[in-house]
Amino acid sequence: MAKYLLLKHYRGAPASVNDVPMDRWTPEELSAHVQYMRDFAARLEGTGEFVDSQALSPEGTFGPIHEWLEVRPFLTAPPTITE
Repeated sequence: MAKYLLLKHYRGAPASVNDVPMDRWTPEELSAHVQYMRDFAARLEGTGEFVDSQALSPEGTFGPIHEWLEVRPFLTAPPTITE
C-alpha cells in the first residue's frame, strides 16, 4: 500500500539557504546531508520525539483548496532487475 505525506507550505517563508536541487549535489554534500539527518534523528530519539524516517519522492502534487498543500509519496525500493 502506498504511503503519502501531506506537507503544508507557508507563504512568506525565508529564502532557502541552499536552493540547489539534491540531484546536483556533490557526493560530499550528499554524504554530509545524510549524516546531519542521522545525527538529528538520534537527538530526536533521545528526547522521545522521533516518529519515523523515510525518503520522499522529489516531487508531489499540490492540492486544489487554495492552500499550499502538497501530497508527496514516500519512495519505495527500486524494482529488482533479474536476468
